[in-house]
Amino acid sequence: MAQTVAIVGAGVSGLTCAVALAERACRTAIFAEQIGPGTTSAAAAAIWYPYDAGPSPRTIAWALETYRTLIDLARNPHTGALIIELREFSRTGDIDIPEWAPPLGARRLRSEIPAAFQSGFSLNVPVMDTTIYLDYLAQRFVNAGGEIHSNRRLARLEEVDPAFDIVINCAGIGARTLVQDSDLEPHRGQVAIVSKLNPPYAVVCNDPPLMYAIPRTIDCVLGGTNELSDDCTVDPSTTARIVAECSRVLEIDQPDVLGERVGLRPFRRSGVRVERGQLLDGRVLIHNYGHGGSGFTFSWGCAGEAIRLSGENPHP
Repeated sequence: MAQTVAIVGAGVSGLTCAVALAERACRTAIFAEQIGPGTTSAAAAAIWYPYDAGPSPRTIAWALETYRTLIDLARNPHTGALIIELREFSRTGDIDIPEWAPPLGARRLRSEIPAAFQSGFSLNVPVMDTTIYLDYLAQRFVNAGGEIHSNRRLARLEEVDPAFDIVINCAGIGARTLVQDSDLEPHRGQVAIVSKLNPPYAVVCNDPPLMYAIPRTIDCVLGGTNELSDDCTVDPSTTARIVAECSRVLEIDQPDVLGERVGLRPFRRSGVRVERGQLLDGRVLIHNYGHGGSGFTFSWGCAGEAIRLSGENPHP
């Protein structure tokens, strides 16, 4: 008989785990305080790229497993996943191309480098339009027989209905209090949503000040910040700085701001936590959190790892 599984958290990690399990004929339910637009995942630029995640020898394997899945999803225009050229730049000198990037087609940029930068490289990667992709995952989960219970604030994981044999903790930054993980720290990210811009590729620079411009289906996400803070209040002066810097780099007129969002990247100093444990009542507990700025990038890889740890067949 298939296991019964409760997922705690409805961000991209929770939704992805839930989809993968429900499509393996597990009775699966999500319990979350926030869903959809209320989650940190909804505020993400959601471009595939390992970023701001603690040390772990498994992260690149998770990222590449997710990359392959997203490439497949991008063939369906209704998923919200698409393939885009990412151009990463450095202000300070020759940029290092990661070891995993050349097999995916990375190339060093020569003549296409804006005046604000010294070097750069290009790579085609998936990007998820969160206004579409998160709803796609939720609907796919429900279509597979899953249940979503919102407005469920848990003080501890043992509060999950004992009818569920396995509990998967995808609480993100909420795991700080839910499982008393002092290794977690909130990395605050503020973005501005503007009308769609040209050129049709994504621009990222991780040198201070962090900046990125990520085109989506009908708009563009401009960022950004990466501050140690749990303040989710939008700061208008930060929005103004983000828009001014992105406009300067892209050499465009400043666009009108359509919206502003703040999310907390759940960075874990000792690395992403995907491991098996046990609740006080003896039930199986799987942790899947601490992805930092790589929640979308690791999502399918970590879901597969969580499923293997639960004892389920990793292949539907």
